[in-house]
Amino acid sequence: MLGEWKFKPTIGPTLFAVPTFIILILLGSWQVQRMSWKQDIIASFEQQMAKQPVIPPLDIKESTDWRYTRVRATGRFLHDKEILLTGRTFEGTAGFHIVTPFLFNGNRIVLINRGWIPEKLRERKSRPQTIPTGLVSMEGILREDNRKGYFVPENEPNNEVWLYVNTRQIAEYRDIGPVPGYYIDELRAPGPYKLPIGAAGKIEVRNEHLKYAVTWFLLAITLLAVYIVYHTRKCEDD
Repeated sequence: MLGEWKFKPTIGPTLFAVPTFIILILLGSWQVQRMSWKQDIIASFEQQMAKQPVIPPLDIKESTDWRYTRVRATGRFLHDKEILLTGRTFEGTAGFHIVTPFLFNGNRIVLINRGWIPEKLRERKSRPQTIPTGLVSMEGILREDNRKGYFVPENEPNNEVWLYVNTRQIAEYRDIGPVPGYYIDELRAPGPYKLPIGAAGKIEVRNEHLKYAVTWFLLAITLLAVYIVYHTRKCEDD
């Protein structure tokens, strides 16, 4: 006569399954938290972009919610003090971002990421169309200094190799005096692209954390199911 189903866990598989299950659940929960964080960033960006532009602040300490603030100013670019950020692409084409000091409101200077140019236009004399003279009006969004990734090499100012924005380092090397602890991504004008190609005015943040969270949770459920099935046996009565 058939007996009842019995669940009898063994030590070896249990020592593997329990910590693995916990890790999978923690990874899934972490992805849910990351998803919420990304959603907050996107919502903040959209709210800031809906506001009217303001004059660039003296420093980011003036506001507790300054990221992606739209700003507008009239002044002139100090083209002889520009630097080129290497390793930038646009629609699959390699190039640089031009970062130029901008003098406005008398004696204030802020760094402007004016946008992308192709590699062949590295030399300033080869791109006169990117060097406006006189007073210009600029509109953009505030950005914090780039955080250098673990595998990203250091900037090499003496070799004109700039991999990320460090406002203080750029200001010191170009001898332009103090600048705010932020820079500005200049927004591109509507219509056909004009060099340099500025920021699109929309946030480009990958938010695939829900997919990753579901993957981790499904792996945890699968592990639990396999563990239960493996240790469940049908006992037979004598």
